[in-house]
Amino acid sequence: MLLIISSIKLVAEIALLALAGQFLLGLLAGAKRDSNFFYRLLQVLANPFVKGTRLITPRVVIDRHIPLAAFVLLALVWFVATVAKINLCLQIGVQACR
Repeated sequence: MLLIISSIKLVAEIALLALAGQFLLGLLAGAKRDSNFFYRLLQVLANPFVKGTRLITPRVVIDRHIPLAAFVLLALVWFVATVAKINLCLQIGVQACR
């Protein structure tokens, strides 16, 4: 169970960092961000989560806001996984979680 929770937490962390990096690099690169290799790499990493968010959000939410919604949902998943991991470690003992 600890492995599953840790894996979910890790995937959420990677996706959150990819979305944050994509946002910051988009600010720095400006209009030429689509031709930037690293921006495209971060976009490939974050794209499955953005598309998944598009599937579960209503059509009222415009496409421009979907990456922000994906970031918020991933932050929520990360928080829940962190709380679950802490509770599990307290139940089985802190030494078993290392």
